[in-house]
Amino acid sequence: MNTDIVDLRTFYATLLGKLAERSIATALSSIWIKLPDERLVGLGYAVPWLDRFGADAERVFAFMPARQGAVRWPTGRPSATVLVFEEELPLADSAIDRVLVVHALEHAENPRQMLLELWRVLAPGGRIVLVVPNRRGIWARFEHTPFGTGRPYSRSQLVELLRETNFTPGAWADTLHFPPARRRWVMRLHQVLERAGQRFWPLFAGVLVVEAEKRLYQGVPAKARRAKRVLVPVLSPQGATRIGGSAAANMSRDGG
Repeated sequence: MNTDIVDLRTFYATLLGKLAERSIATALSSIWIKLPDERLVGLGYAVPWLDRFGADAERVFAFMPARQGAVRWPTGRPSATVLVFEEELPLADSAIDRVLVVHALEHAENPRQMLLELWRVLAPGGRIVLVVPNRRGIWARFEHTPFGTGRPYSRSQLVELLRETNFTPGAWADTLHFPPARRRWVMRLHQVLERAGQRFWPLFAGVLVVEAEKRLYQGVPAKARRAKRVLVPVLSPQGATRIGGSAAANMSRDGG
């Protein structure tokens, strides 16, 4: 099941959505290293955080997958939204410095190809920041939030996928430790539950956040060395063949 742009906008306009946005922003702040005059792209539905983390960037674009749909952003200024196919981004090689991926990886038809395309458009040393539903978390089990749709990931699955696509995982964060309940009395306790979850049950966070750096050189696994073949020229002398005494005598008599 995919989440379209209408569902995403509707969710983040609710109280639960605003609390989720705030918690994810806190997790991003813990690993986000400011880069002066960076070129930043948000892929998926990253607009709730682009205003906050793109304030110091040279330029910011919001790339929204075609199957999800697009919304105009930013409000009151020239649009920086682009409708894209995530496997064929309209960018030159090494064109950007950082990509923030939210609500995209879990819905991608080919996650590996999508990350390889992001590797292509990132500059050397560029960074990718993934925000994905946690397979162990309770948020992945309820479809009334965008984190309950698509394919959730575990930490080991993310590490394997990033390494396969030439990224080196770095800093990690987790968030959404409070339950995705829509009752107001539960949401009032979200800060208490969030702090308690970070301390006592971090493995069951609703969302995993990881930053990875573009790797320029890919290691090639060594193969077992085969036995070396030695080729002998066909016309090289092979030595005389020894013949037994009786056979030599018979040959003498025949010759005589």
